[in-house]
Amino acid sequence: MKAVLTALAATLLPSAALAEGPANPSSAAIEQILVERIDTAEQNVGIAVAVIEDGVPRFVSHGHPALGDDRQINEHTVFEIGSVTKLFTNVLLAEQVLAGKIDLDAPIVNYLPQGTVLPERGGRQITAFDLVTHSSGLPPVPPDLGAGNPANPYAGYGAQALRAFLASYQLPRDIGTEFEYSNIGLALVVQAVEQVSGKAYASLLEERIFKPLGMTETALTTTPELRERLASGHDAARNPTSNWDLDVFAGAGALRSTVADISKFIAAASGAVASPLDPAFALMLARTRPSDPSGGKVGMGWFTLTHPKGEIVWHNGMTGGYNAFAGYDRQSRKGVVVLSNMASTVGIEDIGFHILAENLPLAALPKLRQAAEIDPALLDRYVGKYALTPAFVLEVTREGDGLFVQATGQEKLPVFAENETTFFYKVVDAQLSFTLGADGKAASVTLHQGGYSQPGQRIE
Repeated sequence: MKAVLTALAATLLPSAALAEGPANPSSAAIEQILVERIDTAEQNVGIAVAVIEDGVPRFVSHGHPALGDDRQINEHTVFEIGSVTKLFTNVLLAEQVLAGKIDLDAPIVNYLPQGTVLPERGGRQITAFDLVTHSSGLPPVPPDLGAGNPANPYAGYGAQALRAFLASYQLPRDIGTEFEYSNIGLALVVQAVEQVSGKAYASLLEERIFKPLGMTETALTTTPELRERLASGHDAARNPTSNWDLDVFAGAGALRSTVADISKFIAAASGAVASPLDPAFALMLARTRPSDPSGGKVGMGWFTLTHPKGEIVWHNGMTGGYNAFAGYDRQSRKGVVVLSNMASTVGIEDIGFHILAENLPLAALPKLRQAAEIDPALLDRYVGKYALTPAFVLEVTREGDGLFVQATGQEKLPVFAENETTFFYKVVDAQLSFTLGADGKAASVTLHQGGYSQPGQRIE
């Protein structure tokens, strides 16, 4: 549901190109970025962009609602926006704070349904500010989430299951001391807002945000008309995915919307357009905590990126088949929204940042390679674990006629045959070459990436 941008050092990650672009790229220049991303590199299916200047949006789109669908993506195409939803949840919380109904520094359990038990540590209780700044000590999600249906992992996980998990959870660190992105935190914020207001989350969104901002294309549950415009989601290999149903986690990532509608939210959040939500937007950035070692900060929903030429506030989101970015420059109030219908490892966040600041580079894209047809029976000889270092192992598995590789601490990704012994990733510019042993099985593998080759031996 989320894709927080931090400095990562894992092996299978895309590197950044140091290209610079114009300070205010033209629509043609943005379209060229989308064409390269979708058509040339096959790193997406459809992308819609809104650039908001002086509160007025202009739209650039490219691609299709699904592979094989002749229709074109446009500013009214509906996407899952994932964790960008958290911005809307934080607006509702800010309004309750301003109304004196919730204290950001009081124990959040004071505002939750009776009987809710939350973990404590060192005599300290979790507050609303701890939850929205992801410093409560709570994990991203309960460990059993998705056990029933990995393709729609949040479906059917309700408030009762969440309460049972929280009642027995022990915090691994002191509250308020360390950033760890947590969807659980925003699920609790929604419960608190509903409890003190006496209204359902969906009703509050409509009454307090959508109507004041004139947003007519954003919803938790898509109407038949919006569903007609819903783009199909795709995974990192461009395969179709299921839509997600988030139940108790709705406030963490359930909204669906368009770039036309989110651009209204960004125009108001940036202050480029005045709205009744101005006090709430101001409160959301009034206090922050560190979010990463490189100097990033997080407030109520918004992350803050400080770079040599300015400061950007932003949030992104990812579900099983979609990726989203929304942000603005604090000085110029220029805003950008990017929505896509593919959960690519490369992502689309770099596009948003690059449009906002020319000194922030676009990601380097994997070289497009053609998959060869090989006898599926050959795949079994590669299945196993290979240690590139004692702490970094590639586990190769077979699913049907496909081969998948999971690196230590990373998601499982498909690889494709270039020939009988060499395979490549589509989501990152990396290849694997296997060496066969006397028994016909692979005895070793070499990972090729970024000009380096790293061998690893098969282990039991």
